Amino acid sequence: MRLIGIGVGPGDPELVTVKAVRILREADLTLVPVMALDEPGRAESVVRAYTDRAERVVFALNDRGGVTPRRAAAWDGAADRVVRAFDEGAGTVAFATIGDPNVYSTFTYLAQAVRERRPAVTVETVPGITAMQDLASRSGTVLTEGAESLGLVPLTGGVEGFREALQTCDTVVAYKFGSVAEEVVAVLKETGRIDDAVCGVRLGLPGEEIRPARDLAGPVPYLSTLIVPSSRVSRGGKL
Repeated sequence: MRLIGIGVGPGDPELVTVKAVRILREADLTLVPVMALDEPGRAESVVRAYTDRAERVVFALNDRGGVTPRRAAAWDGAADRVVRAFDEGAGTVAFATIGDPNVYSTFTYLAQAVRERRPAVTVETVPGITAMQDLASRSGTVLTEGAESLGLVPLTGGVEGFREALQTCDTVVAYKFGSVAEEVVAVLKETGRIDDAVCGVRLGLPGEEIRPARDLAGPVPYLSTLIVPSSRVSRGGKL
């Protein structure tokens, strides 16, 4: 029994690795997380570029406040579907996740729940391109060079962690900051870091936007990415 978390990148099917495509096509069952069974998910749109054998599971819930009852029920439901597939003879179950399965991914919770039910299961992951990598490439932004540090912070709990990261890290990347976008802009102005900051919205999807952070006004979608690059004044100055 193998459960494989497959990173399918931020949204562009061309950013999926060859290994990921092979496993998606070979797996006995491929699951894609969705908000509701009648709504296509972001990972699903990528997976279906390579296979039509994808089954939706309600899993990617945007509840706040930790492990809510609805969240726990979703994790358990997805784990039960995986176990049922194993009981029916499946050797490999794949779970497609946006970005990378080891970076703020729903796959972590699924793997834990499946292990509780089937301790003998082998859990594997296939890395995927992250949103920060895609945004860096598309915007011409260098993430790090030399001895620079990189801070990655989710902003679902507010901007204080972001403020601290700007003080301690050279380059800072913020995930999931849509609901606090105005506060983020205020912090960038306050710290003098807004001029080079860049934001990516709906990367790889129709209607995507890549723009300077100073142009942000009002809320942006939940899955938005912000890069605040290190200040560099000379070539090789951070070596």
